[in-house]
Amino acid sequence: MVRVPTHIGIIPDGNRRWAKRNGLGKEEGYTYGLEPALKLLQSAKRRGVKELTYYGFTVDNCKRPKEQVAAFSKACIRAAEIIKREGATLSVVGNDKSPMFPDELLPYLSRPAESGNKMRVNLLVNYGWEWDLKNGWASREIPRIDLVIRWGGMCRLSGFLPVQTVYSDIYIVKDLWPDYKEKHFDDALEWYNKQDVTLGG
Repeated sequence: MVRVPTHIGIIPDGNRRWAKRNGLGKEEGYTYGLEPALKLLQSAKRRGVKELTYYGFTVDNCKRPKEQVAAFSKACIRAAEIIKREGATLSVVGNDKSPMFPDELLPYLSRPAESGNKMRVNLLVNYGWEWDLKNGWASREIPRIDLVIRWGGMCRLSGFLPVQTVYSDIYIVKDLWPDYKEKHFDDALEWYNKQDVTLGG
């Protein structure tokens, strides 16, 4: 019996490293992360995943050079457009009171009601775990995450939804995010299917 996770969290790491390896400016890597986001969304829909949460950018990421901040902010706006075009229900979570939050994403701050069998997609934008918890658990409408998949080889959550991931299984992909392959996703689902999920029981 195949057990498909209901909710998957995605940490798309490695855009800057990928750009550097390919002779590009670090800020150029974020654009190359958009097509993988679309391909993964389509793969998840085909496999019956009900909800995805993408890590867009964090409060700490905004300490990077201004051209990088502008690039990943623009990439998040484009990602939102792609998600909506695919017919998913989009919700954006992040510190919208900061000037780093893109105005274009303000309409997506509230979590829409359930709509038939449409996939839900959450996009974390200018998100910080301290901001989240200090603001009355601002992400509380996002449900528990079954599986977190991180690209780029780093074995850490980097502040990704600390409450929702408390019992998540975590799968690490060594390849960088712009080098996404559908096999990465399939391998993660196969691995998850073999895990003993007890939720502490």
